[in-house]
Amino acid sequence: MKYQNYFFDFDGTLYDTYPGMVKAFCEAFSKQGKKLDPKEVYQVMRSRSVREAYRCYTTPELDEAKLHADYKNFEARYQKEAHPFSGAQKLLEKIKASGGQSFLLTHRDKSSLALLKRDGLVGFFCDFSTADDGFKRKPDPEALNYLVSKYGLVTSESVMVGDRSLDIEAGHNALMAGILFDPDKKIPATLEVEQRVQNLIEIM
Repeated sequence: MKYQNYFFDFDGTLYDTYPGMVKAFCEAFSKQGKKLDPKEVYQVMRSRSVREAYRCYTTPELDEAKLHADYKNFEARYQKEAHPFSGAQKLLEKIKASGGQSFLLTHRDKSSLALLKRDGLVGFFCDFSTADDGFKRKPDPEALNYLVSKYGLVTSESVMVGDRSLDIEAGHNALMAGILFDPDKKIPATLEVEQRVQNLIEIM
């Protein structure tokens, strides 16, 4: 393996959670009478973030607090249908077998750990940083810097793996490399990244 320490994003990188996220988002807006195009919502979420999607579609006549609450409830139901991307387990196995270390770095709460446990993947990780830890959101490198310091890691031997530009930017801001997982080529080619893959197995 090229790197020693791998930091993985969760949504859209290890797990295919976007179908449930998009469905929940559209249903939350539909409850207030606003119909959204799922393909368009997916593009905004993938290329930017869920927060940006709210900024794009929330208008003054909508109850924003209710939108967030409804989305959270719907998404919690649909996330149970999410499964790891093809190659995720093989990649984690390869990293561990090669003497490397894997860490989780996600904006999702600890529900991400429940899915990892369900699918027998949690044991491949040395540590986790979730939304519950209260670190600044990516692309701020605060969570990465914390884990690097906690484990005495060498940043030149470390890489952030994610599906959005903010994941790569977070890695670069922490002085480490970035690998972009872009299965459907939604991220502009102008993004500077050390490696761009369409299948997680390519990282091996």
